[in-house]
Amino acid sequence: MIENSSLWVVSDVDGTLMDHSYDLTPAKETIKTLQKLSIPVILCTSKTAAEVKVIRKELNLKDPYIVENGAAIYGESLKKVNGEIILGKKYETLKEILNLISKEIDYKLIPLNNLTDSDATELTGLKGNSLILMRDRHWSMPFLNPPTFLEKRINVCCKKYKVDIFKGNRMSHLLSINSNKGKAIRALKKYSNNQDFQIIGLGDSPNDLPLLLNSDIKIVIPGIDGPNLNLIDQLKNLEFTLASEPNGYGWKNEINKLINELKLI
Repeated sequence: MIENSSLWVVSDVDGTLMDHSYDLTPAKETIKTLQKLSIPVILCTSKTAAEVKVIRKELNLKDPYIVENGAAIYGESLKKVNGEIILGKKYETLKEILNLISKEIDYKLIPLNNLTDSDATELTGLKGNSLILMRDRHWSMPFLNPPTFLEKRINVCCKKYKVDIFKGNRMSHLLSINSNKGKAIRALKKYSNNQDFQIIGLGDSPNDLPLLLNSDIKIVIPGIDGPNLNLIDQLKNLEFTLASEPNGYGWKNEINKLINELKLI
């Protein structure tokens, strides 16, 4: 479907399509409408492929999906590449790099997968099997947000090791310089061989900036306490829409508005 569609919806998941209690209900009917219109809904998330498979099943999605902050693209329809496009470095390599950066800045950067179950649950809200799926990571290295005063020193190390760090609302993500959400979108466009379409991009945090910069229609989804001000600041010179409601309700409202404005029904 991505090869033939004139419009793609590319959406972050946590804090955007759903709130942090992982409720997908608000967006479900709108996604059904998009499916009837043959508009692909491409999830573009920091989540693992194992986590996204559960979400896709609940939403009955068949479109390709971008995981681990753009480090990999999967999908049954990606037949020419055996169902996957890999842009990132292996998890084990990124873990070594994170340890090297820790030594250089004299501060222990803690991988998300190193947390105890109880600490991981407190941070993410996930429990049991959901924690197992979250830890099934292959191409990115999420870690606890470091103190702000260390960011400049960390960025110097990133250049040395050819990696990038994208900061989310709850954690940071170490990635190869060849992978982020924007680069994954461009790789999927190249694969589709379809250049004549528009992208509606939706996100809520600074790690969604590459997603939004590669979207024709940019929508920022606020949280319960309002939008991420860091993301808003980075978009201030660009045209974007700030949803009037948080999380999935804001997602639903803005997509429904666009469906009407673009006269898709």
